[in-house]
Amino acid sequence: MSENKTYAVTKTDQEWRDQLTPQEFAVLRQAGTERPFVGEFTDTTTEGVYACRACGAELFRSETKFESHCGWPSFYAPLAEDRVDYVEDNSLGRTRTEVLCANCGSHLGHVFEGEGYETPTDQRFCMNSISLTLEPSGQPAALAGTPAKSQTARSGGTF
Repeated sequence: MSENKTYAVTKTDQEWRDQLTPQEFAVLRQAGTERPFVGEFTDTTTEGVYACRACGAELFRSETKFESHCGWPSFYAPLAEDRVDYVEDNSLGRTRTEVLCANCGSHLGHVFEGEGYETPTDQRFCMNSISLTLEPSGQPAALAGTPAKSQTARSGGTF
């Protein structure tokens, strides 16, 4: 979470723990990473909108998702630039750019540039499936994905 920003959705750690599964909390609130090739959205081609699992803010459209073969869902652009925040990440002995939900500060993944993917932006937003929900196009909101503990349990988890 960005130390210098007040987010629209702000909760205590205990409130986040009550809302999220332990695996969701580890990734979304503690900047963890799910294992590659196990996330529910890695190979999904369903049309729709991807939202933050913690707060429901819409982040990415399926039209910007592409097959990167990296083990995590990849997008070449967020829905709008104001939907995500960027933070320098110096963990793992290298500098990367962490991507956070601009609405609640939850960790989503990282963005990489100049890797040779033929996308309109030359960027790869490498997101954790567990950080996202997917609302398929044309599906009523009541039936679509919402931030809830049952989604991960239904998918068999991601860790």
